[in-house]
Amino acid sequence: MAKFCENCGKELNENQDICLNCGKAVKKANNPVAGSKSKIAAGLLGIFLGAFGVHNFYLGYTGKATAQLLITVLSCFILSIVSEIWGLIEGIMILTGSINTDGKGNPLSD
Repeated sequence: MAKFCENCGKELNENQDICLNCGKAVKKANNPVAGSKSKIAAGLLGIFLGAFGVHNFYLGYTGKATAQLLITVLSCFILSIVSEIWGLIEGIMILTGSINTDGKGNPLSD
């Protein structure tokens, strides 16, 4: 799969650290950036507070988080089991690595 520079769009080699066209450093896909979100925290929030979408708010997926919160609150907690199962599944997916980026596309840290 080809990599492209985020700055100029030029195609890069797989092991290239600096874009030869514009000189900008290339972000490594599997290296977490400073201040990245914790995979463990997000997973546990999904498992224990998934009905309220707390894990999605934490990761920056505000659309999904708002949907989970509204399903729970507007149904007077009658449909909270739906949101809780949704959050439980996403929490497990986060902990197993199936979901490994936050809302901005940054990799989650261990």
